[in-house]
Amino acid sequence: MDEQFWHRKWASNEIAFHEGAPNRLMLAHIGRLGLAPGSRVFVPLCGKSLDLHWLLAQGHRVAGIELSRLAIDQLFASLGVTPMVSSAGELLHYHAQDIDIFVGDIFSLSGELLGAVDAVYDRAALVALPEPMRAPYAAHVTHLARQAPQLLICYQYDQAIMAGPPFSIGDEEVRQRYGHAYALTLLDKAEVAGGFKGRFPALEAVWLLA
Repeated sequence: MDEQFWHRKWASNEIAFHEGAPNRLMLAHIGRLGLAPGSRVFVPLCGKSLDLHWLLAQGHRVAGIELSRLAIDQLFASLGVTPMVSSAGELLHYHAQDIDIFVGDIFSLSGELLGAVDAVYDRAALVALPEPMRAPYAAHVTHLARQAPQLLICYQYDQAIMAGPPFSIGDEEVRQRYGHAYALTLLDKAEVAGGFKGRFPALEAVWLLA
């Protein structure tokens, strides 16, 4: 899987991962992050998620990173905001009041560019990455966020049924990726209503990394 895979997905509008409402598990559990008004939340591989709209509406500030410029153009159009766009090393930086989105490879994002964040919300990033990329990703995000607490949402299903993405991330893998840096709490594990893509059973697991 390479960058062109995701560019093709966005160009052809094959974005089943984009939810038509703020994520229900985020709404149920984001309070566990203890965010004060004005907190800055980092959302890796954010796409044009409506979760960003919701976070902004709660008075939080948002930072994100996304590979697809098309996705971020659509995000700002849906927000009704015209951002300032500038170069930031190998990335593009979209900036408007309370929101900073970087476009490009997440591994090109540095802590200096990102700036301080109060929390990380990962709904669609870890699960989007094949196994060889997940350890470097987890370490990189932990470093970028200076071990700020994270709310992590993962799918769990029989990986033999579907190759992914999104990939199945079991409890032991979450512990392996993050247990050295965080205290982990499994907040919830629930069946995906109607099955995964309506085809087979799956669970969603919500973790607090603090």
